[in-house]
Amino acid sequence: NNFLNNYKLKYNKVASPMLTNVDLIVSIAKQKRFTFISTGMSKMTDVEKAVKIFKKYNCKFSLMHCVSTYPCAEEDLNLKLIQVYKKKFNVDIGYSGHEKSVSPSLMAACLGATSIERHITLDRTMWGTDHAASLEENGMKNLVELIRKFERSLGDGKKKLLESEKSSKKIIRDESRS
Repeated sequence: NNFLNNYKLKYNKVASPMLTNVDLIVSIAKQKRFTFISTGMSKMTDVEKAVKIFKKYNCKFSLMHCVSTYPCAEEDLNLKLIQVYKKKFNVDIGYSGHEKSVSPSLMAACLGATSIERHITLDRTMWGTDHAASLEENGMKNLVELIRKFERSLGDGKKKLLESEKSSKKIIRDESRS
């Protein structure tokens, strides 16, 4: 923590293995620098303690839903936890994915994740625990493109007759029956 302070970083990150290190959590929260808090390998009580500390020191943060297996099986992802965290803690919720494909990260964005974290690699077949759960450059580009497409597709939630629908309406709808 002290080493990183030399670089005047804009954000902090609490990695999943450090979530229960109370001294470290307090030290980071006291800095009042926006922090991403990964929640892998934890029980809900561990997450609650960390949230309580960050709120006590009025340090803004985002909880990152995470399952710390490399690669993570899609049936173990428990993406509904994004909504559970949002409702329980009323803070931004992100997603830190360790699965082989990009679709769960896109699903996390659809469920309300405000940030997505993925490992990147030059080659997924390289030796080491993270590479198979990481994205290569094209995979990362694909993920970003899909999330941006999702964001554009959301619209504003207001029902209205679009200009592009008017010609279809004239052809398809028989207004005389209304």
